[in-house]
Amino acid sequence: MLPLSFHVPASVVLLVGGAIACFGGYRLFRLVLAVYGFILGALLGSSMVGAGEAWMVLAAAVAGGTVGALALMAGYVVGVALLGAGVGVLIVNLAWKPFGGEPHIAALVLAAAVGGFAALSFQRYVIIVGTAFGGAWTMLVGAAALLGGRGAKAGTAAGDIWAVYPDTAVPDRLWVLVGWVGISLVGMYVQLHAARSGSSRKKK
Repeated sequence: MLPLSFHVPASVVLLVGGAIACFGGYRLFRLVLAVYGFILGALLGSSMVGAGEAWMVLAAAVAGGTVGALALMAGYVVGVALLGAGVGVLIVNLAWKPFGGEPHIAALVLAAAVGGFAALSFQRYVIIVGTAFGGAWTMLVGAAALLGGRGAKAGTAAGDIWAVYPDTAVPDRLWVLVGWVGISLVGMYVQLHAARSGSSRKKK
């Protein structure tokens, strides 16, 4: 969570970071790990401080983001496994949503384990698919927050604290799901095309 006064730059970071991940995730994977590590670390760090002074929340976010970025960049294999685990958890959450409530912890743990194992076994394609879908969703969250989505409005009601919740910041509309899948498929195509072009140049 961040002070509401910082929600515009935070939304831009989500939007730009999501675009980098969606369309260049495989070639720029270490940069993607740094961006997402920073985002996750910043959210975790600011959440630990709570609704305190703005400078304290910002300092905790920067410190947590720096640690998160360095940790994921240094642990490339760990980053790949976390990507797969995150995709698995995201799929379970989205599949569970029509039934209402929250998915059982056992289902989340199993999805994370399967996703992490698959990511390590098929790194190239899991990275492409994971960064395309994850980046597209991050773009939508950033765009919705930038335009005054529910996440930002909820933050206003909570007292100048802007919280980012990936499954609630974007409105529940069919066009969001269609747009997410569409952007993700375009991102996959761009990444696969770039990977093939790079392989062809190396052979020559």
